[in-house]
Amino acid sequence: MSTPPALSAFEWVKSSYSNPDGGACVEWAPGVAAVTGVVPVRDSKVTDGPTLAVSPDAWEALVRHVGR
Repeated sequence: MSTPPALSAFEWVKSSYSNPDGGACVEWAPGVAAVTGVVPVRDSKVTDGPTLAVSPDAWEALVRHVGR
């Protein structure tokens, strides 16, 4: 059984809705879903903090809803 790569090994993308002054920043790692089947989401101000893992379908629904 192999160990999956650490989340820090993946590229994280900051939401275009995040404030430029560093507040309200959310980011996600798009490459993780291809490896693990989940989309990790975190606070970009606390990169070593907790990560929320959601299904690709749930992430897509959230992005669609926020983009309205």
